[in-house]
Amino acid sequence: MQELSEVFWSFFISSCVGLLVIIGKLCYKSKCKEVNCCCIKFVRDTQAEIEIDENPPPANNNQDGGESPRSQRV
Repeated sequence: MQELSEVFWSFFISSCVGLLVIIGKLCYKSKCKEVNCCCIKFVRDTQAEIEIDENPPPANNNQDGGESPRSQRV
């Protein structure tokens, strides 16, 4: 019976975490400025999020700005 209890709690906890991740993802995708839920009020700047989503910063894979050691041939 101990194994069944461990499996149940593992499933329950991972399901709760998955549900929270999905809710967070949906909240980020919705572009509501104000959200009221159970006496909790969220106000956020959606304009800044839209600008970041539309214009992502350029990826800089090489920190020194030069050629990578693999691309340099002797």
